[in-house]
Amino acid sequence: MAECGRVDSSTSRHTMDKSITLPPDEIFRNLENAKRFAIDIGGSLTKLAYYSTVQHKVAKVRSFDHTAKAASDKLYEISVQEEVTARLHFIKFENAYIETCLDFIKDHLVNTETKVIKATGGGAHKFKELIEKKLGLKVDKEDEMTCLIKGCNFVLRNIPHEAFVYAKHADSEFRFQTTHPDIFPYLLVNIGSGVSIVKVESEDKFERIGGSSIGGGTFWGLGALLTKTKRFDELLQLASKGQHTSVDMLVKDIYGGSYGSLGLTGDLIASSFGKSATAEKEFSKEDMAKSLLHMISNDIGQLACLYAKLHNLSRVYFGGFFIRGHPVTMHTITYSINFFTKGEVQALFLRHEGYLGAIGAFLKGAEEDNPNQYSWGENYAGSSGLMSVSPDMNPMQRARSGTFDMLEMDRLERQLVNLPLLQDPSSYIPDTVDLTEDALAREYWLYCFEEALDGVVKRAVASQPDMPEAAERAEKFRQKYRHKLQTLRHQPFAYGSLTVRSLLDTREHCLNEFNFPDPYSKIKQRENDVALRYYQKAVKSLEKLSWEERQFALVRGVLAVELKHFYLVKRPWLVDCYDQWFERIKGPPHKCALFFVDNSGVDIILGVMPFVRELLSRGTEVVLASNSGPALNDVTNGELQILTEKIAAMDSVIQAGLKEDRLTLVQSGSSSPCLDLRFGLLIILIYGFALIPMMFLGIMHHLFIVVKKSLGASVTFSFVFSSRLDKVLATVVRERKTDLVIIEGMGRAIHTNYYAMLSCESLKMAVIKNSWLADRLGGKLFSVVFNHATRTNKLRM
Repeated sequence: MAECGRVDSSTSRHTMDKSITLPPDEIFRNLENAKRFAIDIGGSLTKLAYYSTVQHKVAKVRSFDHTAKAASDKLYEISVQEEVTARLHFIKFENAYIETCLDFIKDHLVNTETKVIKATGGGAHKFKELIEKKLGLKVDKEDEMTCLIKGCNFVLRNIPHEAFVYAKHADSEFRFQTTHPDIFPYLLVNIGSGVSIVKVESEDKFERIGGSSIGGGTFWGLGALLTKTKRFDELLQLASKGQHTSVDMLVKDIYGGSYGSLGLTGDLIASSFGKSATAEKEFSKEDMAKSLLHMISNDIGQLACLYAKLHNLSRVYFGGFFIRGHPVTMHTITYSINFFTKGEVQALFLRHEGYLGAIGAFLKGAEEDNPNQYSWGENYAGSSGLMSVSPDMNPMQRARSGTFDMLEMDRLERQLVNLPLLQDPSSYIPDTVDLTEDALAREYWLYCFEEALDGVVKRAVASQPDMPEAAERAEKFRQKYRHKLQTLRHQPFAYGSLTVRSLLDTREHCLNEFNFPDPYSKIKQRENDVALRYYQKAVKSLEKLSWEERQFALVRGVLAVELKHFYLVKRPWLVDCYDQWFERIKGPPHKCALFFVDNSGVDIILGVMPFVRELLSRGTEVVLASNSGPALNDVTNGELQILTEKIAAMDSVIQAGLKEDRLTLVQSGSSSPCLDLRFGLLIILIYGFALIPMMFLGIMHHLFIVVKKSLGASVTFSFVFSSRLDKVLATVVRERKTDLVIIEGMGRAIHTNYYAMLSCESLKMAVIKNSWLADRLGGKLFSVVFNHATRTNKLRM
């Protein structure tokens, strides 16, 4: 990342070195609204945390007053408003830059009410006077271990792919873990200068149950004596190139092979540095560093295993300055854990372990605001991501390591939770394809997103014709997102498991940063206006059909595939459970159906609403879950409220459903047409291939032709991904005893949740509109997925 330069007495104290890649105001962002600071200062790194408010643009919809004299013929009006949200900033940099960085922060604090800065770490004493002088704030020291645990709990709760297993020789070195909703209890092995082993039982209950004086300081100190290398990172680089077998005495060096009766292989270390006592030769710095790293890592791993076994703990997290994301260190600890537990316990590492103390110190200062009552999400546009520091990394990564690193988290105003109907939340994986592990898939999708970038920029500019600076902002978006794609090509694990969903997450965060809130708002408005004109005709056409014909027409309407291609894809479909569904609906009605809806226009009005109408007529309560915020042409909760009110005025069944509280509209807590029913982040935007205009029911040729002509030119559609669910929605699901979940659309039912298993009946309906993905799933372009799963038959893929 960028480098904040040292002070040069011959120039302004904020003049930055020529080697800087980013100006300091892109590192210390939003300082003008900063409130509450916390700092964690270790032996070589400083971690700064602060809370700020951020202004950004949001698209709002409001129903027209059609009784007014100047009433519009449109359903609603769209306005772009300024909204303020909360953001947490965490910045990690070398202590060598602390004075200059504090100067910069002081000069850019415009409106802070903060009089105290929370501080932790050993350096909080060393730099106390400097901090108070530079920032004019009183330093309030916090207990280091308390801050560490608070920070660890926070990241485990709020960042889904925070923890990972490191497997050096696997196709994907980083295997990210989906955190269980109940994170306790766990063992935290914090490796700084020494080692602290902490048993964490709840948010505020923890105990240091052990430790060791042999830790990172031992590696650094002995390494410096052995190799004359004074820098910690250089010592690790030496270790990465060394061969420990040149220095260590192995089992086979003693026995001539393995020791079978004790289960010891010949390559096992029998004595660290054992050969140095007898061999008459000089040992290389690399070999000695590697032997030392193995010795200390094995010792720490064995201690961790013994304490985990003693306290019956299966989750063991490793953190601290000693690790810092170095592959060699993580590999040696992982090997040790696997050996001593025979593979029963995994060594888990944390993407943001370097920030734990700073996060905890900040939370101590913010307890009056109770930050734990909110859900938080990582902002990819402002976060550096996990960067490898291996010696063979490319120059871009090498330049970024060891300087500035950033993490930003946005507060989500509505608390997000798990869907209560997941069969097994701990094993639920939302994404169908993991691009971190699949190199061919990764290259394909990275290419797609790069190719789509010009189209995204054009759409963003076109959405704001009255803003002359939109082109400049769009170009900045292009540069930032392209840089993110380059990073992900070299480091696919930077933000956790790489998926199409996370690529869209990153793009949406970048778009939001440059104030492009809803590029498709006018398109959606036009589609909704046109489709509403044909709602009554659609319902009347359906009512003329026999009951059996109507059920199939309703399914085809929800699928909403382009007419001519629909007839080419005849049954049996790629996944075809229609006959099973047809037999099921001959029986008793469902108690309550939760329906995750997708696109605006024809999709929601002429596809979903007739299907909902049929469910209501059967006596089934319906909960329509729509996006909380805009995502391409997806219908939002605000838009759906207006549309449903208009439909109710035309349809007595819908009207009665609303009046009798049997039809409920709830926002999902997501800003995307795809669903992560357990964990994730907010997203939006487009994916790069065009479709012919959408339509609704295959039986209604004349209506399709009229709608198509009314809409005009073809519309580009895309799919994006979602987040955890709104807490209100989860409550409604429980209270109404939901026994049917309907998920429609490619993003929700194909890219995500294709393999999801629920504890009740479910319907997944989608058309695969990407040829690569269709081929991957064993189908072809425009293949149909209609999956009906019961409680006894969970998956039919």
